[in-house]
Amino acid sequence: MALMRDIASHVYDTPDGGQKRISLRTLERYVQAYRTGGWEALVPSVRSDKLTARDIPDDVLQKAMALKEEQPGRSVRQIIAILELARYIEAGQLKESTLSKQLRRRGMTRKALTKTGWSEFRRFEAKHRNALWQGDVQHTLYLPHPQKPGKKTMAYLVIFIDDYSRFVVHGQFYLEERVARLEDCLKKAILKHGIPEVIYVDNGAIYASHHFERICGRLGTELRHLKVGRPEGHGKQEKFFRFVDQSFVPEAYDLIESGKITSLADLNRFFAAWLEVAYHQKVHNSFKQRPVDRYQKDDHPIRTMPPDELVQVFLLEEERKVDKTGCISLLGQKFEVESRLAGTTVQIRFDPHDLALIQVWKDEKRYEDAVPLKLRDPEQREFSKEEAEAPKAPKTGLNYVELLHAEHRRQLRETDRSAFTAVIQEEMGS
Repeated sequence: MALMRDIASHVYDTPDGGQKRISLRTLERYVQAYRTGGWEALVPSVRSDKLTARDIPDDVLQKAMALKEEQPGRSVRQIIAILELARYIEAGQLKESTLSKQLRRRGMTRKALTKTGWSEFRRFEAKHRNALWQGDVQHTLYLPHPQKPGKKTMAYLVIFIDDYSRFVVHGQFYLEERVARLEDCLKKAILKHGIPEVIYVDNGAIYASHHFERICGRLGTELRHLKVGRPEGHGKQEKFFRFVDQSFVPEAYDLIESGKITSLADLNRFFAAWLEVAYHQKVHNSFKQRPVDRYQKDDHPIRTMPPDELVQVFLLEEERKVDKTGCISLLGQKFEVESRLAGTTVQIRFDPHDLALIQVWKDEKRYEDAVPLKLRDPEQREFSKEEAEAPKAPKTGLNYVELLHAEHRRQLRETDRSAFTAVIQEEMGS
């Protein structure tokens, strides 16, 4: 072992003019090989073609490559199991490391095969307008903070784009990336352009909410999510966002610096103008039409919904337990419901950004809307409608404390006057 350590401590010249150290582990492996197979075991194997699969018959390798290509997610172990079950090879005949090496050398990896399918995925296009809307959010730019002078806040651009025409059915900036903002954008898009057959979004948290799924169900719209590991499925949105970054964002920052954009409302006003003129009226490279023309000239019927019904669709629905006083809690506030619902569980439907209307439902029956709780004096009796509407007697205009204050001032004046009179009389008597 001492001799091996000494050998490993030196640097040796190689035939190609370089230098190399031999590690102790390599020397141990050489000794073991010699003991097992003699000198022949130390001779390096020579391969004339690195791509030649020495231990895999050509027909088996071709079949393995075909299995990997048709399902890039198949593991090497799974492919070998398929070949064994189909009697292409005997059990244990093919090693995972051997097949894995040959597939990698031929570019047959999941990542490479997925990337190969990119151009085919990009060629997908919906057959008509409103057949499919794609939704996405971009962290676009910074605005002056509305409550903190000198600070900045992120403005998020939420869009829904018609796949067939690349027409943005609605796009708007928000100061938050939340489900409610996504729903607001979708509601405005539907009010302007009807209901889509399919909505296609990624797997972000705001798209995975149960409420968003419920909205799509009420609309009769299929909700689809981007496949994990296939970000290229959002190619149309990414191309639009690149155009936003190139054409709109630099100009918007100039307007922010010059003080012409100071609020979210200003930003959305300029963006709406840019969207209608710079984007919708620009001829698209793929179909050689302006998005606005391609959308408007398509004769596929548009499915709509009355605005009052659409409002109902977007109401958030939650369950609440009514306490014994006939109250429920919602977003940190107390609301009263009908007293006969005390002790039961009800469904409430509401707009989280406008609590003026809170619907109360139980067993598919609607009850009186919930109202904010007004605390009452327990000693105060409730007045009848007639008593409440009876004319009130005019006030006297007299206040006890105010009268006491006036009397106090009068007394001070009298005291001062008496003291002054006594001084004068004393002076005259002298």
